[in-house]
Amino acid sequence: MDLSFFTEHRDAIILALDLFGTAVFAVTGALRGWRSRLDFFGVIVLACAVGIGGGLMRDALIGATPAAAFQDSRYLIICALVGGISFYVAPRLGDRWNVIPVLDALGLGVFTAIGCEKAAAYGCQWVAVALCGVMTAVGGGVIRDVLAMRVPAVLRSDFYATASLLGGGLFLAMRRWMPDSDLAYFWRFLAVSAFVLLVRLIAMRFKFRLPEAHTVPARQRWHLKYPRLKLPKE
Repeated sequence: MDLSFFTEHRDAIILALDLFGTAVFAVTGALRGWRSRLDFFGVIVLACAVGIGGGLMRDALIGATPAAAFQDSRYLIICALVGGISFYVAPRLGDRWNVIPVLDALGLGVFTAIGCEKAAAYGCQWVAVALCGVMTAVGGGVIRDVLAMRVPAVLRSDFYATASLLGGGLFLAMRRWMPDSDLAYFWRFLAVSAFVLLVRLIAMRFKFRLPEAHTVPARQRWHLKYPRLKLPKE
């Protein structure tokens, strides 16, 4: 398979995908701000938080300073533009925003692969590599939900961060058994991105959810403790 084009333009291709994922994530942040009835500035802040928040957290932890988003102004410009446009366009599109979860799943896969590759390049151990992939993919969403005063979605039952974590596991397996080369880099990036995308789409299609913590009502606790006794009348 001729991968000369990829090897010659690898950095440009990865940058383009990274900027695409940043834009998609910025849209999700802007929509959360719009639904929370924030003002124009607040919507842009949430768009920037989701678009670059995960990468900032990753770079700070692995010592990649200045962070990529501060070295290349295109990240912040894209987030601000997307946030501003979404503020005015969101009320007019209605259900047409349904395509965003699919694009978000693609961004999840791309960010997972980018986060794992960068952590590995900085010499992180295998656990840290997988966690950096997850952090890059979901960190911005955590910041968004905290700013919007909501429980972060990744801490609930939605099969979101789990898909990214599984992608990190695939990255580690491929890096363990494939020698480092431009070809291996290409296949790792492609496989991890596609795998996370597929897992996320399947989870959305069949509504896969992780078990949730539930409290037991008082009457049920009585019955569990004394199964042979009748419940007292209220």
